[in-house]
Amino acid sequence: MPANLTPVYLVAEERYRQAKTKEDKIAALEEMLAVIPKHKGTDHLQADIKRRIAKLKDEEEGKGVSKSSDPFLIPKEGAGQAVLMGFPNTGKSALVGALTRAKVTVADYPFTTALPVSGMMSCKDILIQLVDLPPVIPEEIPRGMAGTLRLSDLILIVVDGGTDDCLDQFQGCLNHLNNRRIVEIAGESLGQNTKKPADFLVIMTKSDLSGAEERFNLLKELLPPDWGLVASSTHRPESMKILRERIFEQLHIVRVYTKIPGKDPEMANPFVLKEGGTVLDFAEKVHRDFPKKLKYAKVWGSAKFPGQSVEKDYRLADGDIVELHI
Repeated sequence: MPANLTPVYLVAEERYRQAKTKEDKIAALEEMLAVIPKHKGTDHLQADIKRRIAKLKDEEEGKGVSKSSDPFLIPKEGAGQAVLMGFPNTGKSALVGALTRAKVTVADYPFTTALPVSGMMSCKDILIQLVDLPPVIPEEIPRGMAGTLRLSDLILIVVDGGTDDCLDQFQGCLNHLNNRRIVEIAGESLGQNTKKPADFLVIMTKSDLSGAEERFNLLKELLPPDWGLVASSTHRPESMKILRERIFEQLHIVRVYTKIPGKDPEMANPFVLKEGGTVLDFAEKVHRDFPKKLKYAKVWGSAKFPGQSVEKDYRLADGDIVELHI
């Protein structure tokens, strides 16, 4: 199968060739891995890029450690990976603790999160992975974090609604993302960017505190076009429910349920596709041999009528029930 490498990937590859330092090479390779088309034709190339990243990081640390020893290499789990980025004491750990069962440390002093902490959030019959990252400061972000941010499905920028510093906190995070060419603002692509506004959600914590509403409105005016913003408070359960749903929406995924002919649909464990996924994409999720054997499918939900027969390229919607005929 041909690789069909995209222009964005080729630009990142050229940036890797021209890189002079190990740090720049690692950044370019991580970008190549993030934008490379994901299919069987690139499996070997993806593996080679991962090996080169691991080797360069080993050399940079000056010792032969294994890839698994890098705390910022977080294997993806569940229906999507959302990582939390923010300054010290903005409430990142409190959010992860409230939304998942992860064992996080919540304290009033800064830098209580020294390493990434991962937990699974339940929402709409699926599990979404939340990763609490160590805090950033205006001058720098922890080494290795840029790659985690770039490879994630969604970046949650967390700011403290209990202080006027929340505007500076957001701008500081945006500066880090821009300096590392992770963010694309207002549709202006710089060639190496991998994230668009849809890949971000800004969360203002402590929305129950005095002055938080005014700060929320100011932050809304500051945000670049098309960026999402939500207010939250661990002391307001209704806001946490809204936050779960906004994270789900911002991942731009659809849940698809299976139905065996002649039986009731299986509504407990849906398959997950990216928005725009087709019946053929769904068939491959169910079994790798199904796409070549598939004749047609019946769909309940987005179809014009229940159980309508559709073609392989029919685009599925969230909550659809699909019966495959092979």
